[in-house]
Amino acid sequence: MPDITPLSEGVIPRIMNGEEIEAPILQILGVKKILTGESERIRILISDGQYFNSYAMLSTHLNFLCEEKQLKENTIIRVDKYITSIVSKNDAGKRVFIVMGLTVLHPGDEVQKIGEPVNLSDAPASSAQKAAPTATSLPSTSNIKSKPAKENKSFSNGNSKNVNLDQSMNSGLTSPIASLSPYHNKWVIKARVTAKSAIRSWSNARGEGKLFNMDLMDESGEIRATAFREQCDKFYDIIQVDQVYFISKCQLKPANKQFSTLKNDFEMTFTNETVIQLCEEDATGIPEIKYDLVPISQVANMEPKAAVDVVGVCKEVGELQIFTSRTTNKEFKKRDLVLIDTSDAAVTLTIWGEDAVNFDGHVQPVILVKGARINEFNGGKSLSLGNGSNMKINPDIPEGHKLRGWFDNGGGENIKSSVSARTGAIGGSAEWRTFLEARNLGTGDKPDYFQTKGVVYLIKSQNAFYKACPQPECNKKVIDENNGHYRCEKCNAVFPNFKFRLLINVSSIRCLIFQFGFGFDFATIHKWVSLQMNIGDWTSNRWVTVFSDLAEQLLGRSAQEIGETMENNPTEAEEIFASINFLSYIFKIRSKVETFGDTTRNKLTVQSATPVNYREYNKHLISTIKELTGINKI
Repeated sequence: MPDITPLSEGVIPRIMNGEEIEAPILQILGVKKILTGESERIRILISDGQYFNSYAMLSTHLNFLCEEKQLKENTIIRVDKYITSIVSKNDAGKRVFIVMGLTVLHPGDEVQKIGEPVNLSDAPASSAQKAAPTATSLPSTSNIKSKPAKENKSFSNGNSKNVNLDQSMNSGLTSPIASLSPYHNKWVIKARVTAKSAIRSWSNARGEGKLFNMDLMDESGEIRATAFREQCDKFYDIIQVDQVYFISKCQLKPANKQFSTLKNDFEMTFTNETVIQLCEEDATGIPEIKYDLVPISQVANMEPKAAVDVVGVCKEVGELQIFTSRTTNKEFKKRDLVLIDTSDAAVTLTIWGEDAVNFDGHVQPVILVKGARINEFNGGKSLSLGNGSNMKINPDIPEGHKLRGWFDNGGGENIKSSVSARTGAIGGSAEWRTFLEARNLGTGDKPDYFQTKGVVYLIKSQNAFYKACPQPECNKKVIDENNGHYRCEKCNAVFPNFKFRLLINVSSIRCLIFQFGFGFDFATIHKWVSLQMNIGDWTSNRWVTVFSDLAEQLLGRSAQEIGETMENNPTEAEEIFASINFLSYIFKIRSKVETFGDTTRNKLTVQSATPVNYREYNKHLISTIKELTGINKI
């Protein structure tokens, strides 16, 4: 048996009376899981060899140690950080020992129970009175910090007991965010605001009101705080992103993971007792906001709904769009920006509310976004500022200065790709299938993908217009409300403008689509092209859809050029369409069975079309022949 580190005998009574003990050595005699709402806490029975205490818990960020079975019975630990807290509102209440950080010295399998400890309640008065603190109701911790003694400006909700933060807490101590829990009700945290939302309104059966939330961070972790109604009015203008504040007297409850991705099982709600004070001293020890910046080109490979940090130059600024939700009758404002960076890629960023109204993009500023939400439509990825996102214009960071110099010296003139292009592109390779072999694909919950060598057949055109939703991701026909506004049933929104969509029939079931986007004054026309065509291989032929960017690639012309040619020279336009007839390509195709009314059909969408590389294609044919004849098995 290895040498066992001796326990710190007799320290538990001193710890539970508030004395700060440097790295005590204790033994775990038992572990129990406790459910508190939606979260799980770990209760431990600890011993110093002389006394044991059952009023001890792990901080939630240490729960993994229990899950990994590192805290078995008899395990000896060194407590690196801890706090003690009164559970009830008076000093006569029980004090809880919360372990914030620990090191396992000896696994439970290597040692036995040390000594014959007795219950802490049986400790003599002399042990309990040793080094007792003067303010017994305040938390004690081995890593607690003193606040400055100078008077600082504080903000509260008018309670006379909250004249000053120092007076309200009777102490100059702060607690780490990771220590906060419903069991710890007297605390002050010193934290940096990493994000602040806009004010939002809400209405339900219980009433209506407004709220905003903010994300806080210190060296131990992060947590979300929300202010409702009067607290929203009181604190919104006070709180500034990237500033450090002292905060106390908030209510803690289990975090709603549906609306927060922060790694904390709890969240804070402001109350009438909440006190907030700007930290006017040196904020060293509170980490700066960290940005995990990702090149724009890599956004295409990230999962939808994920959060991402990006920095880019705002190359283009869209018009302010105002629309009304039909379900809530709320008015929304948004604006689309196009960001580019040194990866020679572009992405669309959507900003909302006052950010959209007040944004000035004429100087093409550098935009830094933290926690932007990734959206996906038809294979294209875009970004949106959402709850918990934070945007800075012309940030004072090295990456921002580098981008500014790159753009001002000609960078961004030859952007190679748009992450937001709706091409429906898929990553990786797809299986080779003939159209006959692929006839049963796409019947599951998710689409199937395959590739084949196919030939494009004849295309004819025939005109037809309709008014479509102006949203870039929607082509639904709008309803004219005869009051200057147009309703899109798909978006549940009303718009003051629309875009024309032109369908050109290829044959009875084949069509080439152009979209004409109009502003409300019809001054500017933008054209997009989406192509449906008939392609075939040696087994069969099928109708497939090709979206805008790929359609332009196949036709060798932009949508603008094709549209102008159709209007001015229909004969030349027919030649453009005929130029791809009977040409062969390697098509990568998405297959998904869709139901329209009582009719079910297999919809095929082309993801990519590349000229045939016969060297590579012949390798595929030879491999297939060997597999069919069994030559590989000889």
